[in-house]
Amino acid sequence: MKLEQKVQYIKGVGPKKSQALARLGIVLVYDLLTYYPRRYEDQSNLRTIAESVPGEEGTVSGVIISVTESCPRRGLKILKALVSDGSAYIQLSWFNQPYLKAKIKTGKKIFATGKIQYAYGGQGQFAMNQIISYEIAETQQEKISYNILPVYGSTEVLTQNFLRKTMEEILSETTEIPEVLPRYVRDRCKLISRDKALRQIHFPTDNESIKEARERLAFEELYLIQCGLLLVKKLQREKKAGIRHLENSRLLEQVQGNIPFTLTPDQKKVWREICADMERKTPMRRLVQGDVGSGKTIIAALGLAKTIENGYQGALMAPTEILASQHFDSFMKLFAGCGIRIGLLSGHLSKKKKELLHEKIAAGEIDLVIGTHALIQEEVHFSALGLVVTDEQHRFGIRQRAKLEEKSRKMPDVLVMTATPIPRTMTLTVYGDLDVSLIQQLPPGRKPVRTFVRSPHKCEQIYRFVRAEIEQGRQAYVVCPLIEISEAVKQRSAQEVFEELSQGIFFDVNCALIHGKLSSKEKERIMLDFYDNKIQLLVATTVIEVGVNVPNASIMVVEGADRFGLAQLHQLRGRIGRGEYASYCVLVAEGKSEVAKERLKIMESTSSGFVLAEEDLKLRGPGQFFGSMQHGLPDLKIADVLQDVELLLKARSAALETMERSEDLGQVREVLALQYKEHFTNITDT
Repeated sequence: MKLEQKVQYIKGVGPKKSQALARLGIVLVYDLLTYYPRRYEDQSNLRTIAESVPGEEGTVSGVIISVTESCPRRGLKILKALVSDGSAYIQLSWFNQPYLKAKIKTGKKIFATGKIQYAYGGQGQFAMNQIISYEIAETQQEKISYNILPVYGSTEVLTQNFLRKTMEEILSETTEIPEVLPRYVRDRCKLISRDKALRQIHFPTDNESIKEARERLAFEELYLIQCGLLLVKKLQREKKAGIRHLENSRLLEQVQGNIPFTLTPDQKKVWREICADMERKTPMRRLVQGDVGSGKTIIAALGLAKTIENGYQGALMAPTEILASQHFDSFMKLFAGCGIRIGLLSGHLSKKKKELLHEKIAAGEIDLVIGTHALIQEEVHFSALGLVVTDEQHRFGIRQRAKLEEKSRKMPDVLVMTATPIPRTMTLTVYGDLDVSLIQQLPPGRKPVRTFVRSPHKCEQIYRFVRAEIEQGRQAYVVCPLIEISEAVKQRSAQEVFEELSQGIFFDVNCALIHGKLSSKEKERIMLDFYDNKIQLLVATTVIEVGVNVPNASIMVVEGADRFGLAQLHQLRGRIGRGEYASYCVLVAEGKSEVAKERLKIMESTSSGFVLAEEDLKLRGPGQFFGSMQHGLPDLKIADVLQDVELLLKARSAALETMERSEDLGQVREVLALQYKEHFTNITDT
């Protein structure tokens, strides 16, 4: 059986089941083989029903003696089977699964796993009401094929039995699954073959074989993603000639003279790395990670000045109109007297003004263009684009960045900036196609934000303190997790809080409410009014996470703080403490669970976004990390970046080695085409 074969042609699948499989992303035999079990049931040490322990999870095996169906109330149907193995009886119950009537028949043998309880509240007959999985043998003599059963994510149509039998069919019809990892990698890392690993992951003989298979397949997954990212990097550098910038000269000296402070050691180090990249023939692909307020924009400004000094144009893409406008204002001040022509490509421009700006960009009469997604529109053409800077990279997909890069005859240098702290292991995985620089030190004079966790019954005192800050001329944010009242979530909404505060303690203060349901124009107007100090108290949802720089905002109250992730709380906290004033962040939370309390304690104890990102990852798990980064990468099927840090580093090292061996690259590209086509189209289509 070929891995590229469609699943609908496998024996026992057919059109209905193939549609159900497609909804799980399973179209090819390869997709099904890499649909790994979520867990396993060890049925090798079966107890008799009489030996079952109430309150514990267990597996029982016996013959179905009788089947009954009842409907105790509207909307509830219960199917019950009385099972005996000769030692005792147990009652199995399924709720609202009427389709099982055709399968659960008297005289059939059943294996079932679930929580053992007493049927009638106290003692006597055993019951299993929370059935995790079950398997039915067609005859009483038939044995279940495997002692350790794989348990998959299943649906009503795709039962455990169907998935197991289909896996068995594939593996029995496939003589040998082709290898992906080069022999030297397998030998060095002591990994079993791919064929053996896929057979063992689905039908293991013992726990050691599960561990062995999982290690091999997790390594393979991380290795392939690393190879894909490194190939993106390699092909980008090979397909177009890069720009070799000259060493720094007078224009850069002039711009550096306009910077009102001395660069920190971290900023100097990153600037040296960028200069070295830009002075090479190969195009720069660099990510600058730095906490909110660490001074990434200054580094970007120096890079843009360097490309302009060399006769090229620069482009800076920001995620929002308001952030683009703020960058425009900052760059106008920083480049004052340097003769640099700056254009702001904004949605607010009239058609005539926009067309005029497009003409100037195409003619090379604009040196630096700042804008949002408008920069990647088809009608925007650059005369000679030398450097592309994207701000808040996690808001742009890999393809959007590529679109901007394509607007140049020569491959422009690319600088990616993010204030979203990403754990070290994630940076390696998510940004494997970029070189990474870190700015960890804050510029001198930047005051840390003091953070406090308080319970909701302290709200009156908290808002009295906020009022005192406003009376001293400061401004304040109040952030809520919900826009409107929700019956499902017992949490104060932004609308409720706004009405309560604007009509209560802040009745004589200019208050405003901002949230995601407002139009872009309305949001922008409110943020500009807040920036101009026409609004003193801004009640908001997380729409302010990436917002304008308001140096006068010195206090933030986050209601329902336990409903936010640590990284998100840190981003929100970064909206304040941007001026000369002492700043305070108050996290209001019930803190009922120990995990919630622990998370908020970490917020109180550290202001480092990188420490918080690592802790957040530990507490919440990686989840669908890649999807949330909007980087265009798939989520991991079997690897876990927390558990598999060592494997990730080994996989990265092996992938780097593979890049140097052309004979291994062909094999890797074939697998990438099969497994990750839509994620690495520029590799597989080359």
